[in-house]
Amino acid sequence: MPESPQTDFLITLFDLHRLVRQYVDKEASRYGTTRAQWAVLSKLSRAEGLKQAELAELLDIQPISLTRLIDRLCDAGLIERRPDPCDRRANRLYLTPAAQPVLESLAERRHEIMQVALGDMPADEARKLVKLLDTVKDNVRRAIQAPQLTVHAKESLDG
Repeated sequence: MPESPQTDFLITLFDLHRLVRQYVDKEASRYGTTRAQWAVLSKLSRAEGLKQAELAELLDIQPISLTRLIDRLCDAGLIERRPDPCDRRANRLYLTPAAQPVLESLAERRHEIMQVALGDMPADEARKLVKLLDTVKDNVRRAIQAPQLTVHAKESLDG
């Protein structure tokens, strides 16, 4: 029985996610880092001053796992914790000047990874692909935020 386009999409999406993670792991290890450390540095480069709990939520990892990652990055001199001026119990995370060359190197690696992933796909096609994936992402985000399943979706699950 042939698969539906929706099933093909999910299978392809899950396979792509797994393969990209494997490839990024391989590339990150070549440069003495991990995909998780790379993700922390990248997120902080776009949003310095986050609390650890906020960063853990953005990265979709457990706070205890993030604490260990941050400890390693602090020990490496790439991140520093600063007290939150409004909450004595919390720290905010900031990149150190030593993180800049690392971020530049990671940006080069990210560019190389994207060139491999997109191959010879024309730029306009790549932009269309990103736009379509953003639409899918927005659809899923709205579904997560919806208060409950629609009647049609619930009937499908019950049937």
